[in-house]
Amino acid sequence: MASFPPSVNEKLIGRSRTVGELLAPASPFDKKCGRENWTVAFAPDGSYFAWSQGHRIVKLVPWSQCLNNFSLHGVKTFTNLSHSKLSRQNSNGDQKNKPSEHVIDCGDIVWSLAFGSSVPEKQSRCVNIEWHRFKFGQDQLLLATGLSNSRIKIWDVYTGKLLLNLMDHTEVVRDLTFAPDGSLILVSASRDKTLRVWDLKDDGNMMKVLRGHPNWVYSCAFSPDSSILCSVGASKAVLLWDMDKYTLIRKLEGHHNDVVACEFSPDGALLATASHDTRVCVWDPHTGAVLMEFGHLFPAPTPIFAGGANDRWVRSVSFSHDGLHIASLADDKMVRFWRIDEDHPVQVAPLNNGLCCAFSTDGSVLAAGTQDGSVYFWATPRRVASLQHLCRMAIRRVMPTSQVQNLPVPPTIVAFLSYRI
Repeated sequence: MASFPPSVNEKLIGRSRTVGELLAPASPFDKKCGRENWTVAFAPDGSYFAWSQGHRIVKLVPWSQCLNNFSLHGVKTFTNLSHSKLSRQNSNGDQKNKPSEHVIDCGDIVWSLAFGSSVPEKQSRCVNIEWHRFKFGQDQLLLATGLSNSRIKIWDVYTGKLLLNLMDHTEVVRDLTFAPDGSLILVSASRDKTLRVWDLKDDGNMMKVLRGHPNWVYSCAFSPDSSILCSVGASKAVLLWDMDKYTLIRKLEGHHNDVVACEFSPDGALLATASHDTRVCVWDPHTGAVLMEFGHLFPAPTPIFAGGANDRWVRSVSFSHDGLHIASLADDKMVRFWRIDEDHPVQVAPLNNGLCCAFSTDGSVLAAGTQDGSVYFWATPRRVASLQHLCRMAIRRVMPTSQVQNLPVPPTIVAFLSYRI
């Protein structure tokens, strides 16, 4: 079994350049269990990076401070950013303009993280808004943490203070995602087979329970316009939800093993899902069709072999902001960077025991977390997007596939706009 198809010359695939790493501190009493870094996250405005160091600890680091420590021509390690230096910086400015580092003890093992920012005109769905304990303004930046004890804790990023403690799940909170529209609607995915919708502008009121998964829910993601939610889980499950009506739109069929990660493209026209069946599938979420498959094992395994232990489980997937690149992380100790118009990786990087990955807000860096609580960073492939692709993204942000197919344009253009060529 190989990592690349026979038609690909492995020596010609570029190696991604390591630009930095964040190393977790030594674990207490040399405990290995509980050290895992299950999640990494970038703030929407690019101000902060957060990761779970294991053993209940989440670290919030100003992203600009990380970038200052990156080496442009080699590898540079930064393990402990100076609290005293950061505090001196903050003495001359406000918290938002001069963010500071925070170490948060969440009280239990952290499985998921998500940043959420508020937009003032997005009102709470609650009628009695005058009774709210918290009033979230335009400068509010929150961090949600999903814990092993089934709780969700909401923190003020700028102060590191606990704001809300949400309790309704009955098992591990495996993933969290905020609606991108600034409404502070939060969705949580849990091993209790449910997704729950929370309104943080209504003091964390739990608005809806979404049921439909036959087993654990591993991950969830909003479409860029916040209208659709994708959730994935055990038993090959990929579900799409209408977030205006809170109803199931469709189930996507095609994976042969547990599906553990999902993410929409920046224009909402594509959906990438990562599975233990050794594949990343890229779907049209509006039709349910599989448009692309990125394999991590060649020849491709049979459905029976893909449904079990195969040493190529794909753990994570992330879309870059340019809509051209996808990163995946698998158990074969490799990170892959794919281009949506190529069937093989354009760059790769070695990584032992990787669990999660995410592109930075501007797409220039990929962060990946590992089982020992550390984070590694790589420079990502750079490509100037064509005018055609930029126009396609602009159109697809506002037009679903059904409308594209009805456009009075040649079939070749329809196929291009539908990501079929």
